[in-house]
Amino acid sequence: MRVNGLALACAMVAATACGNGVQVRTLVGPDANFSGRRTFHLMRAPTRRGNATLANDDPMLVNSITYQRVHAAIRSALEKRGYEYADSGASMEVAYYATAQRKLNIQNWDYGYGWRRFPRQRTVVNEYEQGTVILDVVDPASKELLWRGQGKAAVSTDPEKYAKQLEQAVDAIIAKFPARTG
Repeated sequence: MRVNGLALACAMVAATACGNGVQVRTLVGPDANFSGRRTFHLMRAPTRRGNATLANDDPMLVNSITYQRVHAAIRSALEKRGYEYADSGASMEVAYYATAQRKLNIQNWDYGYGWRRFPRQRTVVNEYEQGTVILDVVDPASKELLWRGQGKAAVSTDPEKYAKQLEQAVDAIIAKFPARTG
């Protein structure tokens, strides 16, 4: 059907319109106030809880080139927004999480017409790695979550490309973070 094809084309354009193919979602805390916040500190990777897949010894996060690049990307992106890095006494703490998992995308195409008894249908199956980056901005005094940004995108299994895609995801997420005022 022609309408379904048009809707699919619009959905594909919308998915790639976010630049670099990163789908970004953000959420601001109901009482969040960024007006007096000028500095930030990057928190250490979280410890494993229960059956969580993220741990301090995760080679993709701690003491690896990827970890260092994500760390540097967050710092650079926040500094571009006008904030200053502080080793201690920062007005915001930033926690971050990164993961990748296999996904399966199944698309069914029904052209709405057929020849004799066989309708014109097609199924396309695509397996890919989906990466997710989550950035949490926390008030250091109250430990309340002020802001959360999440980016999702298909990622490469090549470590160098994966690290670059993580950097692009960080940039896309922090572009949605409020710029420093005053």
